[in-house]
Amino acid sequence: MALVRDETGIVAIVAENVRQARKSAGLSQEELAHEAGVDRTYVSQVEGRKRNITVTVLARLASALGTTPDMLLRTPK
Repeated sequence: MALVRDETGIVAIVAENVRQARKSAGLSQEELAHEAGVDRTYVSQVEGRKRNITVTVLARLASALGTTPDMLLRTPK
């Protein structure tokens, strides 16, 4: 599967933020997927910039990570 076309850079930003938040929470991709109600391969594709997620899934991932959707959309520091 190829990288998602991402002219705005938002897919890459979400990918990095999800990965950082997941690692900070001490969760595996499988654990995050279970908490968010998605498949582990879906989380892998998000983190790998291969999946352009919906707002609904963004919210579910944020909730599972104990954060808010807007935090997953911010440019990483």
